[in-house]
Amino acid sequence: MPHSLVPLPYPHDALEPFIDARTMEIHHGKHHQAYVNNLNAALEKTPRLFEVPLDRLLSELDSLVPEESRLAVRNHGGGVLNHNLFWKSMKPNGGGAPTGMAADAINGAFGSFEKFKELFDEAGMKRFGSGWVWLVADAGNTLKVTSTANQDSPLTVGQRPLLGNDVWEHAYYLKYQNRRNEYLAAWWNVVNWDEVNRRLRG
Repeated sequence: MPHSLVPLPYPHDALEPFIDARTMEIHHGKHHQAYVNNLNAALEKTPRLFEVPLDRLLSELDSLVPEESRLAVRNHGGGVLNHNLFWKSMKPNGGGAPTGMAADAINGAFGSFEKFKELFDEAGMKRFGSGWVWLVADAGNTLKVTSTANQDSPLTVGQRPLLGNDVWEHAYYLKYQNRRNEYLAAWWNVVNWDEVNRRLRG
């Protein structure tokens, strides 16, 4: 079956005042929808790939996807999967320090939550142009902070995304304009640590 736009797990205005309702409407209903539409168009050339889970499609891109469709699936499939993860990475009345497995894993990997935040925000600021900043687990299950360009998924380089923030301008421009640093700082108020713990459990 063709891929479809996942519904937001909360109303458009649920993350106010940190992320405004209008941005959420455009980001989800226009940008995310466009990635879904373009992914489906790319997969129409190889219909059997509609049956392959999207995370597998991206992690095994070179072996599963014909070369002529590979770039489109990487870009638009990444856009779909990254956003699916992004919406769940946030929740109303979220934020605060991590709990449970997330707290133990972050403290173990980075020394403290504050150090992790510092590294994460630094990676977000250093991402030139459009892209994402991530907390990932590598093949050895070691936690790392990384970033990817455009809509590239960490899955394409063998990393499992645990938490991701969208630093494309469309994610924050209506409220924060060019002040990415303010957006990054505000975003910590909506992080969904329950979802990070779920991903850590696999």
